[in-house]
Amino acid sequence: MIGAYHQLWRIEKSFRMSKGDLAARPIYHRTEDSIRAHLAIVMAALAVTRVVEERTGWSIKKFVTTTRRYRTIEIRVGDQIITAADPLPDDLADVLSAIRGAH
Repeated sequence: MIGAYHQLWRIEKSFRMSKGDLAARPIYHRTEDSIRAHLAIVMAALAVTRVVEERTGWSIKKFVTTTRRYRTIEIRVGDQIITAADPLPDDLADVLSAIRGAH
């Protein structure tokens, strides 16, 4: 029981994070199915956030801010598809490998 109480800060952090970093806002849905779907998406985002933070050591804010800058685009030229992407810095490549579970 005492151990669980000491982990309470993780729960409190999650709720603070859900409003800010995950951009969760008040729910304006009317049907139970819509409300449940919304909450399922928010909880899934929270779970993904936890995995990212645990595997990388980065805050979700740092991860989102860093990765937001990088895009990949596919260009079709005749029958060929050309992929163009900005090269990722080493630290971001390492973080993405950690998320995939590759070490």
